[in-house]
Amino acid sequence: MRKHALLSVALLLAVASSNAPAHALTQDELVAKIEAAGYSKVSDIKSTAEGTTAKAVKDGKQVRLVIDSSGQIKQRD
Repeated sequence: MRKHALLSVALLLAVASSNAPAHALTQDELVAKIEAAGYSKVSDIKSTAEGTTAKAVKDGKQVRLVIDSSGQIKQRD
């Protein structure tokens, strides 16, 4: 019975940690991620309630980006 309880706790901890968000990116890592997505001239990086926001250039046009907690980059016009 005790082995079963310990196994259950270990399993719960493993599941909980696998759902935990990845560590926060440093500013340099964030800029690299944005540039890898095809943007350049990344600037004005801020943390907001919406997520991390930034300005960048894509196809010669300045755009506003929102990076959510899962790391997804979304362009806002």
